Amino acid sequence: MQRLLRPGWVHAGAWTLATGAAVTLSWFGVHTVLAGTAYDPPRALPVHDVPSPRADPQSSSTHRPKPPSPTPTPTREQPRKPAGDEKKNRTHEAAPPPSRSPSPSRTPPSSGSVRGATVPGGRAVFDLGSSSASLVSATPDEGWNMRIWNTPDWIRVTFTNGDTQSSVFCRWDASQPRIETFTG
Repeated sequence: MQRLLRPGWVHAGAWTLATGAAVTLSWFGVHTVLAGTAYDPPRALPVHDVPSPRADPQSSSTHRPKPPSPTPTPTREQPRKPAGDEKKNRTHEAAPPPSRSPSPSRTPPSSGSVRGATVPGGRAVFDLGSSSASLVSATPDEGWNMRIWNTPDWIRVTFTNGDTQSSVFCRWDASQPRIETFTG
């Protein structure tokens, strides 16, 4: 009887070892591929320093027609009923339906031209107006830190990595806004 059971156990053990080896080999292959995949957030698209001519789009999936100007609707005043008749003649009036037209989004118009500067450590983009400027975006390179200062006359963006430091200044203290870069 033991002779008949022994080949069955040998086959089951061999199958278990072969299956375990195949699963292990497959797992290490998949794990290596997944470990090499980058799941970093997308980087910001660069802003060109030179303005380029743009054509207006022919159509847009988000284009909505302008809502008609609201016209005042006449309101009817109903005579007030005596207090005793209120419970007998109570009617439920439906509330007016909410307006379905979307409110137009209010985006402040750009006050000037958008200019960017790239330094070792990152990039800063400013909206330059006639007498002031605002920071649009600042993006540090990988491994760099960033710090921003805002004052009434200038904006400073500094990128640091250990002892290395780069700065982008946007100044409008005595003239129109201008961008200056410093590396060190």
